[in-house]
Amino acid sequence: MEMKKSLTVAAPLMAGAHNMGYVVFLSVVAALGGFLFGYDTAVISGTIDQVTVQYHLNPIQQGWYVGCALVGSIMGVLAAGVFSDRWGRKKTMIASAVLFTVSGMGCAISGNIDELVIYRIVGGIGIGVVSIISPLYISEVAITKYRGRLVSLYQLAITIGFLGAYLVNYELLKVAVSGAFSGNALLSKIFVTESWRGMLGMESLPAFLFFLIIFFIPESPRWLIAQRQGGRALAIMGRIYRDPREVDVRANEVRQQLDEGRQSDLRLLFRPSYFKALMIGVAIAILGQFMGVNAVLYYGPTIFRNSGLSDGDSLLYQVLVGVVNALTTVLALLIIDKVGRKKLVYYGVSGMIVTLLLIGLYFIKGQEWKVPAGLLLTFFLLYIFCCAVSICAVIWVLLSEMYPTAVRGIAMSIAGFSLWIGTYLIGQLTPWMLTTLSPAGTFFLFACMCLPYLWIVRKLVPETAGRSLEEIERMWIH
Repeated sequence: MEMKKSLTVAAPLMAGAHNMGYVVFLSVVAALGGFLFGYDTAVISGTIDQVTVQYHLNPIQQGWYVGCALVGSIMGVLAAGVFSDRWGRKKTMIASAVLFTVSGMGCAISGNIDELVIYRIVGGIGIGVVSIISPLYISEVAITKYRGRLVSLYQLAITIGFLGAYLVNYELLKVAVSGAFSGNALLSKIFVTESWRGMLGMESLPAFLFFLIIFFIPESPRWLIAQRQGGRALAIMGRIYRDPREVDVRANEVRQQLDEGRQSDLRLLFRPSYFKALMIGVAIAILGQFMGVNAVLYYGPTIFRNSGLSDGDSLLYQVLVGVVNALTTVLALLIIDKVGRKKLVYYGVSGMIVTLLLIGLYFIKGQEWKVPAGLLLTFFLLYIFCCAVSICAVIWVLLSEMYPTAVRGIAMSIAGFSLWIGTYLIGQLTPWMLTTLSPAGTFFLFACMCLPYLWIVRKLVPETAGRSLEEIERMWIH
């Protein structure tokens, strides 16, 4: 009661007493981890065919080459929480930057497919770690009023990473065709004769920048308070909140939240209402991966090439996919609170079903009907638009809002783990599906998987927009 009273009294005194520029700087630095996440995830798309030919990979081996990084991501997700609680958010982000740097350089100079896979797994561990720690750090340093927008910078950074990878792949393919670096055997191998090495290796540049710039940000004040380093925490919070009274109020808030967290009982997770929320989150996390988006992001150039396009055209198309993905994410962040989570899913997933059916139909009748390849690009871009404005933008927002406070941390960890399992499976199985089911059959299957997702969201997921976390919790309980 006293805490609530102090917050009420202090609120008018604290209006505008924020160092917003400093908070944005901290958030952007942490969000660079999202850029590396996106780059490492998407860069693989431009290398699949080259690596497959060079190392004579069959469809299962090709799927393993793509999916091995996701195995590393699962390992990273499982380790991130333990490491960040023990070492702190900052040191854990530094470790992820090292992993990304080692992965990029190692892939560029790997001597065989086994070494390449090992370095990809190393990068995958970095993805898993940063996917937990970067948004966590942002949420812990953010001003409460702007926390949603600031954390959303991380999702935006991921899409920019996708686009960056596609642009690098496209430009390095042009370098390879030009025959540059012919006077240097090593550079010629990396950027010309085996240009996939350059595509993967370029990740080490932003990774090293991430490594350097992390030293200019402080540790999370919340973690410092949890470690009983209140003096350091108050000094950092003093740079975020200019009013000393607000620093005291916010620090007390953190202490209170930590006390409540220690009092939470994991057995609550198995209460019927809480367990139902957990299972719904797990279901939409896994199903969302089987609706095609990661298949397009990973195997886009291969799919485009199957339609008869040249290497250069297929990579250019993938660049356009990245542009639409990034711009649509910006749109989604602007409207998600106004339109609502469920409506975005209804509109977006319905559009995904239509475009997936059209893509499948193109692969069946496109050549027979002499349909121009530009129409296939249109279908893919519409699909990415529908996906980016709905499930990609909504999933983490929903998972962060729909779980009751007492079990939110462990429930999100389980749902996130499930999401990465689904991502791994789709990366592993897509080459097999494209070969066994044909491209048309694969996209028809993705369209079918949209239906249970729609049903779950419509019947089982509450609308969380405009409701407080306490109201959402009461919805589950009652």
